[in-house]
Amino acid sequence: MKNQAAVMKILREAKALAQQYRALTGKPLGITGEVAEFEAARILDLQLTEARQAGYDATETRRGRPFRVQIKGRCILPGAKPGQRLGAIDISKDWDAVLLVLLNEDFEATEIHEALRANVISALEAPGSVARNERHSLGVAKFKSIGTQRWPKPK
Repeated sequence: MKNQAAVMKILREAKALAQQYRALTGKPLGITGEVAEFEAARILDLQLTEARQAGYDATETRRGRPFRVQIKGRCILPGAKPGQRLGAIDISKDWDAVLLVLLNEDFEATEIHEALRANVISALEAPGSVARNERHSLGVAKFKSIGTQRWPKPK
């Protein structure tokens, strides 16, 4: 990515502002998705797509072919209640997997998990949950259970 150093500097500043905003208001500033994309790209050496690419946020080469990933982020604060959910996953678009980037209260990546398309769709279409079936949203725990941890590598 061109201008990566400049972008990373801005993200560091945005993280600090988001922390201050949360401390003052108790509400998130709304930068989690952008931070998650850049953290995943930096850590896993992904190529981010241009803005507004339908269906996926980044690619990487696997077995000599482009592999397309949606990237979802979730900031998990200390003492957070269980049951945190990802944003909606658009299954109508083309993509190969979803990455979940978990961030701490400082917006630093702590874990990255990956679930393949077939597993995500199967989980979203399983009967029993309006959030899953209608909003196409998975809980963090469910996502982890259908995927694999990519970073840090499990011991």
